[in-house]
Amino acid sequence: MVLVDTGFGSIQFIHSVREKKFHIIAGIACTRKLVDGRTVAQLHKRGQQLYLQGLKFPVYISWYYFKRHDGKYEKRFVISTKALKASSISWWGKRRWQIEGWFKTAKHRFGLHRFGQGSLLGVYRWLVLSLISYVLAHWAYLSTSGASDTIPDWGEAAEIAFQTIFPHLVVLLLLQDIERLRELALSQGIDIQISRCKI
Repeated sequence: MVLVDTGFGSIQFIHSVREKKFHIIAGIACTRKLVDGRTVAQLHKRGQQLYLQGLKFPVYISWYYFKRHDGKYEKRFVISTKALKASSISWWGKRRWQIEGWFKTAKHRFGLHRFGQGSLLGVYRWLVLSLISYVLAHWAYLSTSGASDTIPDWGEAAEIAFQTIFPHLVVLLLLQDIERLRELALSQGIDIQISRCKI
């Protein structure tokens, strides 16, 4: 099964997926037309088989209500090329939005949308850096006493990670420099002693 959003619900894409012997569950616009001229927004029964304009095979349709940021609900339509129950099609359609939420977080909170790499290796490196940032922020969030099952404020989580990890990193790099330059300091008559103090 291939799960995609409305942007990939084109006739060409759906046909290409079916030619590769995969089934697809895709979001579609409410203005999408059936062969009889009606739009999917005019349908009243979930799970029914229908023919969309331009498709050579039947699809099965369902919908769900997506809660927007302003608290209002929006009707979202989903089609499946495989005969599934309406509740299954709706469940997969909702599930896709959880994936979409993760990608939006990765893009706008962890810099995935800012890469301008020109090579495949560069893209891989940027993906790894974004993933490391995400894991560190998530780890920092889980280490707080207020961690719960709800989705964290990723900006706040990233700030916690920065304040927790960055000072340790700076001190570690400083200690490495001191160790590297110890022989030079001793040759100049300077003996550097490092001891841990209790705060």
